[in-house]
Amino acid sequence: MAETDQQNRDEVLLELKDVQMSFGKVAALAGVNLTIRRGEIHSVIGPNGAGKTVMMNCINGLYRPQKGSIQFRGQRINHLRPYQRARMGMARTFQKVEVFGGMTVLDNIRLGRHNHYASGILSGAIYVGKTAREETRHRAFIEEEIIDLLEIEHIRNKPVGMLPYGLQKRVELGRALALEPELLILDEPLAGLNLEEVEDMARFILDVNEERRWKVTCLLVEHDMGVVMDLSDRVFVLNFGNMIMDGTPSEVQNSPEVIKAYLGEEDLYATRA
Repeated sequence: MAETDQQNRDEVLLELKDVQMSFGKVAALAGVNLTIRRGEIHSVIGPNGAGKTVMMNCINGLYRPQKGSIQFRGQRINHLRPYQRARMGMARTFQKVEVFGGMTVLDNIRLGRHNHYASGILSGAIYVGKTAREETRHRAFIEEEIIDLLEIEHIRNKPVGMLPYGLQKRVELGRALALEPELLILDEPLAGLNLEEVEDMARFILDVNEERRWKVTCLLVEHDMGVVMDLSDRVFVLNFGNMIMDGTPSEVQNSPEVIKAYLGEEDLYATRA
């Protein structure tokens, strides 16, 4: 079993090769190369404006890079739309919470399950037999797996727009998990959370990555360096669209180039003095 787990972790799930994305004369991504292996938590860090969100948008299909290749499970996906990538096993949360405020927690999460429905329009309208059984099965997955994991049973029937920001973040994560993704893209999931909420969200990320029921590969964009270094298997560093390095948390923490990108050259010299 251990050997099988190691083989899975050695398998490349997502690969970016020389990805370039420009807006006018501004190069948001200048030939980015990134390899994410199955089972990893692979974080992306960098100063504001480094190109992190642009890279996420290229990966999930909101942007189409001008040059380079994006491969998911060995298949080139540059031409695929976001919903097609979602069907392949990609899910995403966003910097700013993207939920339907007038809908309940349960209904928001259900939306992420639609890719798994097989019944047609007619059977759905009648809602008997196969459709009813399918709905029951999917609802059980949401209620027994996702809602239980994220500890949101007490708010399941409340409108999301009435909830505190931290709980809205959990709902958005739940909707992404409803896709049962192979790759979960988390764009600043800790932004705007208090200390307790940060600890909870970090625990949820570890659970979906490590628990055998989920085993989701995570691509994490985050500014909280403490959480990044604690959670990540590898850390990818961007600065002005260029890759500085891609290494283990300890390698990144001790890299003069990374320290310079965050602190500036003068502060780097000061830290060495």
